[in-house]
Amino acid sequence: MRIAWLLLSLGLASAASFAQTEPEPPTGREERQAVFASRFLAVTANPHASDAAVQILRAGGSALDAAMAAQMVLGLVEPQSSGIGGGAFLLHWSNAERRVQAYDGRETAPQGATSRRFLDASGQPLSRDLAIRSGAAVGVPGVLRMLELAHRAHGRLPWPQLFQPAITLAEAGFPISPRLHRLLARERTLASDPAARALYYLADGTSKPVGALVRNREYAATLRAIADGGADVLHSGPIAEDLVRAVAGHPRPGDLALEDLAGYRAIERAPVCGGYRAFRICSMGPPSSGGIAVLQLLGILERTPFATSPPHSADAVHYFSEAARLAYADRARYIADPAFVAQPVEGLLDPAYLGERALLVGPRSMLRAQPGVPRHAEARLDEILESETAGTSHLSIVDGDGNAVALTSTIEDAFGSRILVRGFLLNNQVTDFSLGPETGVGAIANRLQGGKRPRSSMAPLFVFDAQGELRMIAGSPGGPAIINYVAKALISVLDWGLDVQEAAAAPNFGSRNGPTELERRTRYEELAAPLRERGHEVLLLNLTSGLHLIEKVPGGWRGGADPRREGAARGN
Repeated sequence: MRIAWLLLSLGLASAASFAQTEPEPPTGREERQAVFASRFLAVTANPHASDAAVQILRAGGSALDAAMAAQMVLGLVEPQSSGIGGGAFLLHWSNAERRVQAYDGRETAPQGATSRRFLDASGQPLSRDLAIRSGAAVGVPGVLRMLELAHRAHGRLPWPQLFQPAITLAEAGFPISPRLHRLLARERTLASDPAARALYYLADGTSKPVGALVRNREYAATLRAIADGGADVLHSGPIAEDLVRAVAGHPRPGDLALEDLAGYRAIERAPVCGGYRAFRICSMGPPSSGGIAVLQLLGILERTPFATSPPHSADAVHYFSEAARLAYADRARYIADPAFVAQPVEGLLDPAYLGERALLVGPRSMLRAQPGVPRHAEARLDEILESETAGTSHLSIVDGDGNAVALTSTIEDAFGSRILVRGFLLNNQVTDFSLGPETGVGAIANRLQGGKRPRSSMAPLFVFDAQGELRMIAGSPGGPAIINYVAKALISVLDWGLDVQEAAAAPNFGSRNGPTELERRTRYEELAAPLRERGHEVLLLNLTSGLHLIEKVPGGWRGGADPRREGAARGN
């Protein structure tokens, strides 16, 4: 295990190392139908969260208000994926102001963390399990501070009202879903936490069955305190003290301090925007690599013969995967927290640079791309890959005034650090940094440093048409594969003419600058042979996206929820 983690940290492991650890996804993907709404629409990862969003929208709330209510419910009903113990990125569209704003609630490394935090006495990385399932992995949570900042600008309803749907559900109880049951049954560590064991497991240590009622009264009490006192409740006072105590008291303690919690600040950042054919796409910039990588992938793709390739063909997958290799190579070299490393964003998205990169795409696979040298790139940076995993969720919402939110949130690994405090799980986001030793060639942009925000692949995203009207709202969980998932959804709608439900359900594919990945148990398995003939190394994997999409259609909006998870579209 230690060797595998070392290879992963150094970027030497194959893409098989990044295979999703989700249970086998459900079948029958083509059975769902897109949901039409004339006024407002919410698509989230769980029906309870979508219902909460609609409740707030019907009460006159804004898209931001609905997103907040849904996020609080998601922290309750899918604790494996996100929650107030983690972080998030949020994109907001003001229809009246014709303005996109981006909010950064990414976790930060505690000030006491150093680049040797996850190395043993001999200087080698600890096993992946030891690193993730520990107090040492816990970063400073940021989602509440981010929502507080966004609510001041875009909220309509009072802050306390937005917590009530989650409080009510936490006290009344929710039934364990099939997906949560499968994940709990596969989980090896969570039951060792007494509070988590009482919530999710039976006396014999087995996970509670599907349909068993979970009443999380501690979470309700925490939300009630936050509703009354704002985000300060999590960042100072008794709850903050409990967080620090839990991290310090873990068998593998961490560095989280009260000063870290008190000092956390959410940041409004400039969105990154770029063109694709006749469309304009805006997403999140650094410390997320997701928006830049999606824009690079699409920008390279439109400079290849992709447009003349039949949909769902080996040719289409070839060009998509080659463009993805080039985007992922640049991502691994350059993108990190802009407060610590200069980011050549303009250079990476320069049409001339994208044209140069597209010339590297030929009739046969390059197998592994090398990073380019865009304008303003910092010299002597090393390329390295991380083990970012899939404890993530996404929601897309549009309100009756045409304002929209795309929100992707995370606690990093499924069930995060496996530390439950006051009814919610703490993240293990510190392991999203490059945790291996420095190579001596140059600095690693995403190396662990105190106060730094780790690189992410989250890509909440808006698409605008040639007249500047909002056309799509998109995003997905899925760790580093998020970039491929979101780009696949965009080409499915914008190039292949699928509706958003068809796009969400369509097979996943692409490359993370390793083998070409095709989703198992889909018709894309038939493409493996012709791709191998073009030089591709092909892997068949469970690629468990969670795409939640909204598109503008005549008379209103149309929503689609990824059938690989338990999402739902609800509207009016």
